[in-house]
Amino acid sequence: MKQEVEPESSVAEVEKSPAPEVSQPDPEPETGDVSNFPPVRSVLQIASISEGIFPKDSDEVLIKAQPSPTGDQCLFTVNRPLMKGHSWYFSDFESAAESPLAEALFCLDDVETVLVCESTVTITRKDKTLVDWVPLAKEIGAAIREVLMADNGLIAEKIISGLPSEEEIREGIQNVIDTEVNPGVAGHGGNISLLAIKGNSVTIQMGGGCQGCSAADLTLKQGIHTSFRKAVPKVGAIFDETDHTAGLNPYFS
Repeated sequence: MKQEVEPESSVAEVEKSPAPEVSQPDPEPETGDVSNFPPVRSVLQIASISEGIFPKDSDEVLIKAQPSPTGDQCLFTVNRPLMKGHSWYFSDFESAAESPLAEALFCLDDVETVLVCESTVTITRKDKTLVDWVPLAKEIGAAIREVLMADNGLIAEKIISGLPSEEEIREGIQNVIDTEVNPGVAGHGGNISLLAIKGNSVTIQMGGGCQGCSAADLTLKQGIHTSFRKAVPKVGAIFDETDHTAGLNPYFS
């Protein structure tokens, strides 16, 4: 499911205000009961800090937050590079060892997973029944700012130095698409295409029976994400460029 950071008027600021106005997500179309499935990473799209989200040449650390439509995730965009050219998915506190940014975020009670990509941090919260991000967003903004101001590094050097080449990632992802993913969705008339590799981030597109399918996001979470990470464990962010508003049964209405 493609998500874009909206124009500035609809993106909440997490700066100096005691209670940032975090916009509430719209209801998501029903996709069935997923309560028994393990939590996984949603597919998100990010905006560059050069796209006019923040004032230019600001000395302050500025942060804006945008909750996902499901309410279980929130995208924090920062006017500072966090992991230039790459991304990393932290599944738990143990995986955050020696990464000050992720460690600080996992110290917050309701943080379940952390995805750092370029100048953004995507947080998945533990309590899926809560959709009000204001209290947690305030804590997350403060934690991000504190780590940046400390200037002691953000991501473990062993992670950065161990990143595979784009070609290695492309080969691994294309192989799992050809041998596992597409054969699995072919029965529904669907197909998945690999559009691009940037650093260790992957961009895909869904077609055929997957495009405009109300179960598209569920399919990604339960199958494609798991397959990609199993085949290439050092894949970071996964972006979906599919237009789910197209087709006979659009995902969004």
